[in-house]
Amino acid sequence: MLSMIGLVGGLLLLIVLTIRGMNLFIAAPLCALVVATTNNIGVFTGDVNFVQTYMSGFSGFIASWFFMFLLGALFGKFMEDTGAADAVSRWIITKIGYKRAVLAVVLACAILTYGGVSVFVVAFSVYPMAVSLFKDANLPRRFIPAAMAFGSVTFTMTSAGSPEIQNWIPIKYLGTSPFAAWEVSLVVAIFMACFGYWWLAKMIRKAVNNGEVFEARASDPEVRDRALPHPLTGIVPLVVVLVISFLFHEELAQLALILALGGGVLCLLAINYKHFHSLPVAINAGTTGALIAIGNTAAVVGFGSIAKNTEAFQTTVALMTQIPGNELIGAAIAVSVIAGLTGSASGGQAIALPLVAPHYLDQGVEPEQLHRIVSISSGALDSLPHNGYVVTTIRAICNETHQAAYWAVGALTVVVPVIGLAMAIGLFSIM
Repeated sequence: MLSMIGLVGGLLLLIVLTIRGMNLFIAAPLCALVVATTNNIGVFTGDVNFVQTYMSGFSGFIASWFFMFLLGALFGKFMEDTGAADAVSRWIITKIGYKRAVLAVVLACAILTYGGVSVFVVAFSVYPMAVSLFKDANLPRRFIPAAMAFGSVTFTMTSAGSPEIQNWIPIKYLGTSPFAAWEVSLVVAIFMACFGYWWLAKMIRKAVNNGEVFEARASDPEVRDRALPHPLTGIVPLVVVLVISFLFHEELAQLALILALGGGVLCLLAINYKHFHSLPVAINAGTTGALIAIGNTAAVVGFGSIAKNTEAFQTTVALMTQIPGNELIGAAIAVSVIAGLTGSASGGQAIALPLVAPHYLDQGVEPEQLHRIVSISSGALDSLPHNGYVVTTIRAICNETHQAAYWAVGALTVVVPVIGLAMAIGLFSIM
């Protein structure tokens, strides 16, 4: 009982502290220590101890993602410093109007995500353009994280055909393909895209009607009186990232992102070199931003490493995989809860699938249906306030607070996918 209280209490404490804006380098290990001490995990001693386990998760994430974060941050900063982001946003505004600024941000994120670019990298890449679009349209900037998250981790990340890892992990355990149950996936994706965008637009309209406007900050890029480059100089590097990522993601997996982002950064340097305001300053700002972003995310990953090694977590996993009734509902609940506890969609799948897949396949569940349900459900409760992507996007990239920005993010990345998940289960039930 104490073990379960410690796990749930530590998770709730982390969520509360995150929303209240506490520094994650303090909050995450502090909450992890609460979980460890209530689960008989020694601080310094034992085969599984707090310091070693936490730092293993922390350093492992940095080792896996450092170059992606670094190149992604540099790409975003170069787009900003050269004026390429402003040029693209002004061009979009002239074509679709100020009222479609939010749609432009959502579509940019959706295209890059469905093209295989990591959701973390998409946030770095699109943010400069999003700021410029919201500024020109005079929209409240606290909705930028919601617009980017909605385009990245909802109707694209877990849909059939998506090259994102959340759509590929089930293949190993179910023997399916990335296009598993594509008919239902298409219906659900269209619903989530339309309903989510309507909800986002409604929230922004309400805020604007209440007098909210875009508020400039000292940390914003300096508005310079200069001629902007051609919009193509901002679009071409994005296309380079998308194409290279798509061509090599099967062969190189995650490493393809390093190649793609490296190509994007070099492309920006080559075609926009004369437009840099200060290349050394842009490099310094980009590298510093990357370190802050990956550090914040790694701190939360460290908490997940402690949580996964507790008796309470193992008990929860066992219970979640033995839920009676409709097999697809049981699988959805199991993956959603585990993803919520770990703050990771891919982590929830990797932990649950070895147990869920054989159990439900033996009961006659269609592998393609199970694939799609597992994929969609992993992208629901994973987006709680302590999720690594959520923390990185809101705090490190957009420089917002959870209090100001998370509620819109939560509505679009938790509530909308849960509704989509229920729709998918319903469609499979009548097929």
